[in-house]
Parts: sequence; structure tokens; C-alpha cells
Amino acid sequence: MSNSELKEKRIKKLMNEDGYFNALAIDQRGALKRMMGEDTSKEQIESFKTLVSKNLTSQASAILLDPEYGWPAVDSKDENCGLLVAYEKTGYDTTEKGRFPSLLPEWSVKRLVDKGADGIKILIYHDIDDESGVNDRKDVFIERIGSECFAEDVPFFLEILTYSEEIADTKGKEYAEVKPHKVIESMKHFSDERFKVDVLKVEVPVNMNYVAGFGDGSNLHTKEEAAALFKEQSDVSEIPYIFLSAGVSAAIFQETLKFAKEADAAFHGVLCGRATWSGAAYLYKEESEAAAKEWLQHEGKNNITELNDVLAVTASNCR
Repeated sequence: MSNSELKEKRIKKLMNEDGYFNALAIDQRGALKRMMGEDTSKEQIESFKTLVSKNLTSQASAILLDPEYGWPAVDSKDENCGLLVAYEKTGYDTTEKGRFPSLLPEWSVKRLVDKGADGIKILIYHDIDDESGVNDRKDVFIERIGSECFAEDVPFFLEILTYSEEIADTKGKEYAEVKPHKVIESMKHFSDERFKVDVLKVEVPVNMNYVAGFGDGSNLHTKEEAAALFKEQSDVSEIPYIFLSAGVSAAIFQETLKFAKEADAAFHGVLCGRATWSGAAYLYKEESEAAAKEWLQHEGKNNITELNDVLAVTASNCR
């Protein structure tokens, strides 16, 4: 798919000068409120996102924010940091089977671009093996958004979170057995040109807790087997792809990226959230805004600096 000059300019705005993405995600809404406490006000969530933006975006190529709480943080980001904006509502429809997404009704891609977005992000929950018919509805949903982004010459980032209708715990061993298939096949599926996706934001293909030498001994994969799955994932699509941190610690995420590089996986950076700033959310809730700010200026900057050092030797240039 050829890109217009405007889209290319916007994609480059979201990358660093070395041609990959070292982006910061803080579009969390429901999850962030759970971290900070259900009684957290809208103003406090906006304030926290602004703190993260102000203190960490000088080290990031882009920041991912949401239209519900994120606009104040846009004004505080580093001028060289690109802006990704989430287009979906937080969570999914719990009244029917299938984890179906929905859009924020007061926004369109055009309106988000007019507000300053350099890229649009959509999150989709996907079970490649669901035969209920819901996947066809999800395909139509993504096709519409892809066309909307294409019409506005804006990059479309698709975040895929896999799951199984039969397995409730996506962190457990039972799901870890099927995760490689789920992740790789969903990534392959949404690489089809009809979806007009520009960048895929995906999980790593294995649960590293079940890889020999990484977990607690309940191994499902040898290092060689896991490496082969990382390589298979890399080869399944020609679309640039970036890893999400999935809430793991900064140290584990960095070790995973090193492992991916050793496996010859040509990933194109990261869009990393909680692994960078989660400690500050806890302090904001338990202590004060000042304590959260201090944490971000020290531990938070250290997390993102260390991650950038790892990316410098692991991420692939996608220009």
C-alpha cells in the first residue's frame, strides 16, 4: 500500500530519528482508574496523565493518549514527540459474547486529526478461533476504521489483544499453550490489505513465564522453541509491528526485547505503558501528586532511558 506524502510525514513524526517507534502509552482509562482508586476524579486522572506527558515525553518518539482524559496532557508533551490518539471506548461490550468494541460517539478520525492527532489507534480483542460470527463483525469494524484513516491520510495503528472464549485466564498456563497460535494467526489475519493497517501493535508470541530460564519452572517452551515462535511472528506480516508491554515489569519487558532480537525477530519498536509509569500511579493514589512527580523524574525516566538503550540495539528500522 502506497502512502501519501502527508501520511509519510505523520508516520515519521511518530518515529524517532533512527526509524523505529519508542512510544509511550497512557491511553488507559478503566485500568488506570482501578490502579488509582475507583473514587479518583476526572481531574485527577487528567492531572496524572499530564504529569507523565510532561516528565517522560522528551524521551519518547510519540505518546498515546485518549480523548476522554488526555487532551490536557497534549499541551504538556515535548514538542518533538508525536501524538497518537485512541479512538475506541475503554473496555468492551459485556452484554453479549465476543468482547465487541465500540467507538467514542463524539469523535471521528477527521475530528481527531483536526485536533492534532498524528496517528489513530484502535484496540481489538480477537480470538482467531471464534466461529460464532463475531469475528466477521469485527472485520467490518476494522475495515471501516481503516478506510476512515486512509481517507484522512493518517496512520492507522491496530492493537490486537488475543483471548480464548474457552479459557478465562489469559495469564495462566492453559492459555500460554495456545497463545502462539492466537497471536500469530491474528497478526496474519489483520495484515490483509483490506484493513489498511499501517502499524500493528501486538503481544509477544509466548508467555515468557513459561519459557525455560525465564519463569518459575513450569516450562512449556525451550528457549529454542520460543525463539522460533518469535521468528515466525516476525515473518508472518510485511506490516511494521511493535510490541506492547502488557503490564509486565520494565525489567521483564527489556529482557523479552533482547530475546526477540536474538531470535532474529525484526520488530519495529514498542508502545510501552504501565512498565514505564505504573509506580507513579500507585504513589499518586497512596501519597500525593508530588510523590508521583518525583517518581517519574527518577524511576520513570530511568525506566524509559533503559528501554531506549535496549531498543537501540534490538529494534529494526522500518523506513
